[in-house]
Amino acid sequence: MISLTAADGHRLSAYRAGPQNAARALVVVQEIFGVNHHMRNVCESFAAEGYAVIAPALFDRVGRGIELGYEAADVAQGRELRGKIDDGHTMLDILAAAAALPAGVKRGIVGYCWGGTIAWFGTTRSSAFSAACGWYGGGIAGAKDEKPRCPVQLHFGETDASIPMTDVAAVKAAQPGVEIHVYGGGHGFGCDERGSYVKADYELAQKRTLAFFGKHL
Repeated sequence: MISLTAADGHRLSAYRAGPQNAARALVVVQEIFGVNHHMRNVCESFAAEGYAVIAPALFDRVGRGIELGYEAADVAQGRELRGKIDDGHTMLDILAAAAALPAGVKRGIVGYCWGGTIAWFGTTRSSAFSAACGWYGGGIAGAKDEKPRCPVQLHFGETDASIPMTDVAAVKAAQPGVEIHVYGGGHGFGCDERGSYVKADYELAQKRTLAFFGKHL
């Protein structure tokens, strides 16, 4: 864990992984469960592919060291915490993480759940990234008309109870230049610590994610 300072003076922790002399780098954005065991594993998986990675602890705005599991009570707590955090402050934390990546290399952003939406904001509300990838970002449809400033790849689950296919269709219609993939699973299909995990969907989505970043970073 390292410490970052956002532009408004807020200090937050972040998980860092991968070679610091890497030729490409990623900001990894958490779900509503904090930078927990799963998110650290996600970071390590990208680090193993040669990326310098930083995952900022976005919940530090409301409480330090928050790591949640995946039971109903954890979901409820995660939603409550997320509701207390302003998107503008979250972007300051994302930009602090981007600035802490190795200098002079192309940076990407990838996020999951809440982080999938934040990854979208990373390209529409900043110019910090050369590529953005979002997995099951529930808030993307509500911001579908924002203009991305770099290539974007999005992943959704067909049976996601929180992101109806009408939302995905709306994003496709508003953003014909965005690469969108739909899988048979539901929300969280890429998390092997959740009951919604679908191994085949995760492996295909991860393969596409790595190919996408490999092309644009």
